[in-house]
Amino acid sequence: MREMFPLVQLTADVVILTVREERLEVLLVRRGKPPFEGMLAIPGGYMEPGENLWQTAVRELREETALDGMVQHLELVGIYTDPGRDPRGQIASGAWVAMVPDPPVAKAGGDAAATQWLPIEEALEGPLAFDHKRILQDAVEKARRMLDQSTSAIAFCQEEFTISELRRVYETVWGVKLDPGNFHRKVTRIEGFVERTGGATTRDGGRPAGLYRAGARKWLPSSIPRPEVSA
Repeated sequence: MREMFPLVQLTADVVILTVREERLEVLLVRRGKPPFEGMLAIPGGYMEPGENLWQTAVRELREETALDGMVQHLELVGIYTDPGRDPRGQIASGAWVAMVPDPPVAKAGGDAAATQWLPIEEALEGPLAFDHKRILQDAVEKARRMLDQSTSAIAFCQEEFTISELRRVYETVWGVKLDPGNFHRKVTRIEGFVERTGGATTRDGGRPAGLYRAGARKWLPSSIPRPEVSA
């Protein structure tokens, strides 16, 4: 007799973060069908035959938001397997986080009826479909940890940026204020973190500030420590 195994389906969810007007924001979709029809959710969907979960995440990013061309890297947040997380049955999900600079208005597609950028605090205050509030919390903390030891903060910047603009990314994601001089010295002394373009801009206000681009380094030789947030 052939042994029967319980059917477990797989989905992929993508948390898309950006920094805009010195706020950390997330892209959510409004579900266009049950379950949780009309509720906000993280973009995602079922894995199809012939795909792995990463490929599913990339496809869902394209189908539900049309932002796939702006996303350079997806970082795995975790695998979520609580049997009660989805009322349709036992459905496990792999969740990824992506960071994009000042994106345009996303276009809804697939199962999404609409898309909406929301500040993280506002997104977490309201109800989200499935276990997406937990996934969003984990994704934000993942992004914060990545800033400690990698050059991922540059993903929130335009192709050319000032050190002040990069510092404001750290301040926004971490929710702290950093000493401008100390930050400038630390960042520019790490070989391969940032490179001077030779240009300058006055968009920060005041004297012209040098413009930089991303260097070749992806991981930092020593961490940029995340300050403790006082209660």
